[in-house]
Amino acid sequence: MKNTGTKGHRISAVRRFNRFYTRQIGVLRRTYLGSPYSLAEMRVLYEIAQSEKTGARTATDIGRALDLDAGYLSRVLRNFEKAGLISRRASPDDARQSHLALTAKGAKTYAPYEKRSQDNVAAMLATLKPADQTKLTQAMATIEHLLGGETKQEPPSIVLHDPKHGDFGWIVSRHAEIYAEEYGWGDPFEGLCAQIVADYVNNYDPKWERCWIAEVNGENAGCVMLVKDKEPGTARIRLLLVDPKGRGLGLGTRLTDECVKFARAAGYTKITLWTHSILTAARHCYEKAGFTLTSSEKRHTWGQDVVAEFWDMTL
Repeated sequence: MKNTGTKGHRISAVRRFNRFYTRQIGVLRRTYLGSPYSLAEMRVLYEIAQSEKTGARTATDIGRALDLDAGYLSRVLRNFEKAGLISRRASPDDARQSHLALTAKGAKTYAPYEKRSQDNVAAMLATLKPADQTKLTQAMATIEHLLGGETKQEPPSIVLHDPKHGDFGWIVSRHAEIYAEEYGWGDPFEGLCAQIVADYVNNYDPKWERCWIAEVNGENAGCVMLVKDKEPGTARIRLLLVDPKGRGLGLGTRLTDECVKFARAAGYTKITLWTHSILTAARHCYEKAGFTLTSSEKRHTWGQDVVAEFWDMTL
């Protein structure tokens, strides 16, 4: 009986991915990486090699980690021991268990294949643009999380930089998309953002103005602008945004602090900004940085009833 409908399509998609990836990493070859060992045997060597970093490993630990049949694993370990690749030492906590380690010969045998594996992955990644490399590794992490439960996550890489080609368009589009999704603000809001960006680009004064883009793991996740205000000696914060993928990392605070630091260094005496009461996360960043709410007013803007707020900071 054939699988039909959504469930059948999903099953087919998973099986198609399995076929693709097993071919991609060479699982179907008789030996792995040109070694005399199968993929399973190389994985056993890998687990033993990692014992210096993760702590002593026993056959039970490896069997559990790799979900290998105990009889098969026992034969593999016995062959490795006969070849002089591994050694066993009785566990001080349980005499029935032995700690496994690579011998000097085992480490010398394993090292070139570990390097070859690293080089193969590096070569595969090198065919992709940095942004696509990030998408790939994030997709892999998602698969691990969904199918294997919680996995240890590396700390995110956060970088603040000047706008690159395409970033100004991203500022406008992400403002429009996020505010429409989360607050129901209509097209006129996108027009306002586009006008602010156009004014900045066309009248940019590097001595007095700056724009920052925040990247998280190589992807745009936040932005802010600091521009000259009409009032002499006053700077204005515009278009502070933290994308959902960057929330909870303190990006709003970092972007606001960069504005304040730059304004002080440039010689401004005051910073002002315009926001809305519904934007609680942004208001928290401003309050934390030392801004004071100076006035507010009710409006009907962008298809919604809002409360506009004006915040100031004396430098």
